[in-house]
Amino acid sequence: MNAERDLTRLLAGLRPELDPGRYVFTTVDGPAPAGVAPVVTVTEPEGLTLVVRQEEADAASLAYDYVAGRITLRVHSALDAVGLTAAVAGELAAAGMSCNVVAGFHHDHLFVEHARAEEALAVLNRLAERSGDRTG
Repeated sequence: MNAERDLTRLLAGLRPELDPGRYVFTTVDGPAPAGVAPVVTVTEPEGLTLVVRQEEADAASLAYDYVAGRITLRVHSALDAVGLTAAVAGELAAAGMSCNVVAGFHHDHLFVEHARAEEALAVLNRLAERSGDRTG
């Protein structure tokens, strides 16, 4: 399957999917502790940022202060596609929701406040429906 670059088709094909887990952002000075399988890592001068399941962070006594839901946009977006992150984050911002976006090779992953994850999913589904009306 070829990665999509057209913004209207990307938005119409979002197919957002909410992972049932709870995720947290934490940081460590060295490698990820044993028993912790990060879904995202970011190396920064201040340390290694890990996005991990909350239960793994708790078991490893890792500190965090933000619990997120993870929404995967099932559309296969091209890494050089223009506007997808802005459109999605803008839609969620208009609903008063923060959004931390991580681009994978095949999909974009959104980390939103866990307590509002279902609401965020509904916002994204409405965005896809509106965009689909423009492609038909």
